[in-house]
Amino acid sequence: MNPGSPLDREVPTLLAKIGSYPQHHGGLGVVRTIGRMGAPVHAVVEDRFTPVAVSRHVTRRFVWPTTGLEEPRLLIETLLSIGRAIGSPCIPVPTDDEAAILLAENADRLAECFLLPPTPSGLPRLLASKASLHKLCEKLGVPTPRTRAPANRDELVDAARELGYPVVLKNREAWTRLRAPAVGNTTMVRDEQTLLTLYPAGPLPPLVMQEYIPREQAEDWITHLYCGAGGVPRVVFTGLKLRSWPPHAGVTTRAVTLRNPCLAKLAGDLCQRIGYSGPADLDWRYDRRDGRYKLVDFNPRTGAQFRLFENVHGTDVVRAMHLDLTGRHVPVGPEVEGRMFVAGQLDLPSVAAWLWEEHRLPPALLHGTERAWLSRDDPLPAAAEAIRLAGTVARRIGCSLYLRLDGRRKASCP
Repeated sequence: MNPGSPLDREVPTLLAKIGSYPQHHGGLGVVRTIGRMGAPVHAVVEDRFTPVAVSRHVTRRFVWPTTGLEEPRLLIETLLSIGRAIGSPCIPVPTDDEAAILLAENADRLAECFLLPPTPSGLPRLLASKASLHKLCEKLGVPTPRTRAPANRDELVDAARELGYPVVLKNREAWTRLRAPAVGNTTMVRDEQTLLTLYPAGPLPPLVMQEYIPREQAEDWITHLYCGAGGVPRVVFTGLKLRSWPPHAGVTTRAVTLRNPCLAKLAGDLCQRIGYSGPADLDWRYDRRDGRYKLVDFNPRTGAQFRLFENVHGTDVVRAMHLDLTGRHVPVGPEVEGRMFVAGQLDLPSVAAWLWEEHRLPPALLHGTERAWLSRDDPLPAAAEAIRLAGTVARRIGCSLYLRLDGRRKASCP
């Protein structure tokens, strides 16, 4: 692999996040990819013992647990205090939609401490909203699954009947998924009785409903890219999602790079047309019924599995962002094909689901597989993740036993 342009080691990076998700491999990827290039990297963490917090590549940890319920003013003031503590202009890398929105909408104030992509301030919020993204796609002629945003229970039932079961439910907006979630995560509903059980009489939380493209007629693709000023793509990568958890609707647990010029052009052209600047993670579903790639989600931030992708110069999305915002050359070249990404603990149940459905072994790991947690040069995060995972499993088992012994289905865990 040819060495790419060296990062400016005088410019630090900050892993920025809103909400509590300490077991996030995407944040660890940010820390590692910058730290390995010799540039300082700081991180916002929930506590001192998260996998990111114990990484050898972190220069400084800022313990700042957030929920997403805080006033934006307070979030901005805390970000500025972190920036001042770092002491030099810093590049924040968001790993959730809320952080991306907060940074974009307050770029003028945050410019005191941070170097930010020159994206239109309201664009990340528009893209992160499933409802407004659908309207934008319709306006621009970008294929997308049929989507409805019901305002009440009657519209919910009518929309499901119109789209046909099964249907896919998602939280509508970035901030409301933390403040008033409609679903815990992307959820497939197979019949009307289940739908009515989920949403009994009363106000309907903000959600969207999408048509389900049958698994037998579909392929799940991802594009990760970084765009500079004016939405000009600097790096564009494409890959195929092999498995997810929960199956067919959750986060990517295993994916492989696969060059797809048609899809790369679709993603790059979309970002340039809307003037989006920054890192992005787009989910597509290829519908064999009409031969079109349909945009399912546009995440205006770094994706959790971005370390799957590098070009032949060793440049990934986060490194490209650092190079571009510091005025350095972003090496152009084809992506490295045949790389695989595996999200360890989440891939285990997805393997079981694969065996149950396919009645055969899943594809073997490829040479050059990028593992979400395990790393020879940074072993502590994997150990921290294993301890937290064991605690999570123990709590859930304990909760289940408590509810059974209590005998009341609506009882909550202590």
